[in-house]
Amino acid sequence: MAASNTTTYDESKIKTLSSLEHIRLRSGMYIGRLGNGSDPEDGIYILIKEVVDNCIDEFIMGHGKKVDVEVDSEKNVVRIRDYGRGIPLGKIVECVSVINTGAKYNSEVFQFSVGLNGVGTKAVNALSSHFLVKAHRDGKFTSATFSKGNLLDQSKGKSDERDGTYVEFTPDLEIFDEYDFNLDFLRRRMWNYACLNSGLRVIFNGEAFESKNGLLDFLLREVEDDAIYEPAYHKSQFLEFSFTHTTNYGETYFSFVNGQFTNDGGTHLSAFREGILKGVNEFYKKNYSGIDVRESICGCVAVKLQAPIFESQTKNKLGNTDVRGWIVNDVKNAVMDWLHKNQDAAKSIETKIAQNESLRKELANVKKDAKENAKKMAIKIPKLKNCKYHLGDKKFGDLSSVFITEGQSASGSIVSCRDVNTQAIFTLKGKPQNLYGKNKAAIYKNEELYFVMMALGIEEDIANLRFNKIIIATDADVDGFHIRNLLLTFFLSYFEELVHAGHLFILETPLFRVRNKKDTVYCYSEKERDKALKKIRGAEVTRFKGLGEISPKEFGQFIGDDMRLLKVNMDSVHQVQETLTFYMGKNTPTRKDFIMENLI
Repeated sequence: MAASNTTTYDESKIKTLSSLEHIRLRSGMYIGRLGNGSDPEDGIYILIKEVVDNCIDEFIMGHGKKVDVEVDSEKNVVRIRDYGRGIPLGKIVECVSVINTGAKYNSEVFQFSVGLNGVGTKAVNALSSHFLVKAHRDGKFTSATFSKGNLLDQSKGKSDERDGTYVEFTPDLEIFDEYDFNLDFLRRRMWNYACLNSGLRVIFNGEAFESKNGLLDFLLREVEDDAIYEPAYHKSQFLEFSFTHTTNYGETYFSFVNGQFTNDGGTHLSAFREGILKGVNEFYKKNYSGIDVRESICGCVAVKLQAPIFESQTKNKLGNTDVRGWIVNDVKNAVMDWLHKNQDAAKSIETKIAQNESLRKELANVKKDAKENAKKMAIKIPKLKNCKYHLGDKKFGDLSSVFITEGQSASGSIVSCRDVNTQAIFTLKGKPQNLYGKNKAAIYKNEELYFVMMALGIEEDIANLRFNKIIIATDADVDGFHIRNLLLTFFLSYFEELVHAGHLFILETPLFRVRNKKDTVYCYSEKERDKALKKIRGAEVTRFKGLGEISPKEFGQFIGDDMRLLKVNMDSVHQVQETLTFYMGKNTPTRKDFIMENLI
């Protein structure tokens, strides 16, 4: 009988990790994705957020109206200073290194805090190669220095500085590998902090961010001159919101809980949407459908809760079910009151609802024709290679993705090496039509994009999206970039909320393969190629032009655990229209001049 290769499982295999060891080993549980700084949700930004959130909590409780944030992107050092009460001097080490330690469990000290689990700053400490905390209180200070969560030094003495807390840290390269701070991402985050906390002054790298009108300022920056009427605005003790209709398609929302951006929404957002509908219907004494009222709306809502329940440490979605009733009622009453006081806006909304209703009925006829044609042409339509699990499934739903590829050769490489449980593939037959500037009925008259919409399940509502990630996978050549732009135009024109919710990505595949008989390195840029050539002697270089040129055996590693994805982001709702008009509109001479100026 052959000897068993089973690994021995006994008491010696059982490990007990300290809380800080667990954070370093399972960092994703605490800060989400690690990333390299190319995505606003990458770990290095979450570290900054965790510390700044503590500063905001001090402001909310009435202590300190200013926060200083400095990011040295060359040395990768972050410095954050608030002017609140300062961490109690005798507990400074425990507050930044011992899990479940803090004052936020005491509602008398912190009433509307995001960080209620006592983990945030401890995670920053554990994931930093250098971490310094210094608290000033009543003319005294205490400081502590750590490395990777381990205490190195403590000091205390007299202080002539204002009360508050100073934190300095460097994200650990052992955890984050290579990374770069995108300062634009951080500027946007600081602006959010200012709008969500009227009266707060945030100084980021010498630039001041502050807001007098809260979410109204936030929304005006988003829509600029795309708004059809002056936005509605309401603010009470626990609820603040603003909304307007625009010339764009779909619904676009920004939701917050205790200052935390919840990009996946939750019960507060669904209650906000319902409250708008009820308020509008009661004011006009009509029974408008939610689709007609909310089409083309852009809104933001923020709530303050004593005990928010989030679905993860990264706090992307609110789960409290008990807040729905009062939010719906408060929004409904506020909307009715605002409509009574703003008759011109009320007339604009009524006109917009009528236009939406007319468009919906027109679409209903076009949909019917499109579905009849789809049945006749089904054999000619490239099939969706589906996956087993989809968004919403408890098992692997969040891992579900669909690759939109160009041509059979590209999809062939992916089909052979994909994970059939979570990775689907939709193959385009050719270049889709440029739908910029056309109404939504144009989708139903375009076979290619109609089936993209149907495959994703978003015809009626993006809440029915079947895949967590929509990944555009095109060749790294002129045609590939053109197809990518046409798809981006499609999504940004009609399903902009998918982008806001963080569902749209671009697949990055290697441009070069550098190898000799012993070593192989895949490079995503000329800089990486040159670096690899210095390391590998006698190497040959292959330039990949199309996805089909990469063998299925090689391609598997590029869509596996180390897959490189570039999330599609935008600075504001208005920016989308400006960008699409410039690149996909009819301003040919202006665009030609731009190309000629930037050709070299």
